[in-house]
Amino acid sequence: MSTKDIQREIDAHLAILRKLRTPSGLFLAAAEAGVSTGYDKSWLRDNFYEVLALEELGEWEESAQTWHALLDIFLKHESKINWAINERPRFTYQYIHARYNPETFEEFWEEWGNKQNDAVGCILFALGDRALKGHSAVRDDNDKRIVGRLVNYLNTIEYWHDPDNGVWEEYEEVHASSIGACVAGLQKVDEAGLADVPRDLISKGYDALHALLPRESHTKFADLAQLSLMYPYDLLTKEEEDIILSNIEYHLSKDKGVVRYKTDRYYNANEDGWSEEAEWTMGFSWLSIIYRKRGEHDKADHWLEMARQTCDKDGKLPELYFSHTDAPNENNPLGWSESLYVIALQQLLRGT
Repeated sequence: MSTKDIQREIDAHLAILRKLRTPSGLFLAAAEAGVSTGYDKSWLRDNFYEVLALEELGEWEESAQTWHALLDIFLKHESKINWAINERPRFTYQYIHARYNPETFEEFWEEWGNKQNDAVGCILFALGDRALKGHSAVRDDNDKRIVGRLVNYLNTIEYWHDPDNGVWEEYEEVHASSIGACVAGLQKVDEAGLADVPRDLISKGYDALHALLPRESHTKFADLAQLSLMYPYDLLTKEEEDIILSNIEYHLSKDKGVVRYKTDRYYNANEDGWSEEAEWTMGFSWLSIIYRKRGEHDKADHWLEMARQTCDKDGKLPELYFSHTDAPNENNPLGWSESLYVIALQQLLRGT
């Protein structure tokens, strides 16, 4: 493809992504307001991944609005965070929630697997990373105070062995991807001087992470979420990456996307839940980004082309396709998928 063609693709998918952005700066997870799946809400984690595309393109001022909104969410709920630090949560509703109204910043209280430690870790990672790159989103002492409270929160819940609902918001286990997000976040805010992080708070996370790898959890030997340990967190050795990539590509990659994990029942086309797991479009772009980072450009190009083939007839990237079909679910477009695709394209463009 010519550089003009690549840029045209980037512009088209960036426009799709921006349509999911609300006046507050927060992104919806997918589609438009009123979608029956509830994806017209703002997830902490989804906003983290959605805004990465803007930052890959150097849109630091535009992305700052999103980070300011996320910081304002934490400030709005600071009393709850302080309570959790002092008392330690026992029930999921007492943890920092994962979903918010994008305009009022209120929590959604219905049960949704709200115990998601990685959602806190990824926010800390991004804030620290921005600051280290000279684009800090921390505005004042209030912002810096809440960053410190989030560090204390992860300490109190003992994230390194705290079973959480994980990236996929399901049953509670200790997840490598959750531990990794917290380790990466704590390390970044410490390096950036945004908070004083006890060294053992990071080392306990590293020890727990490497003890669990190459598994994602007790029940999952391979999981799409493990790609986060390579991008954006960059926590693994090449040998660890090789094993995890091999497991994901061999066991989870399909024609229209990457299965989250074996026996995933979410949008599974088979009632037994064993053989027809949904295929997630974000996986191909994620693999392309990782292989480009590793300098393996042929593999990066392969996975990028696979990602391109998952665009629907309108040029959008849905959350997933039903197994062995061209039928997407209604979470279309998925902001997370659009963002990773833009990043993969931009990295290709930068190398041409």
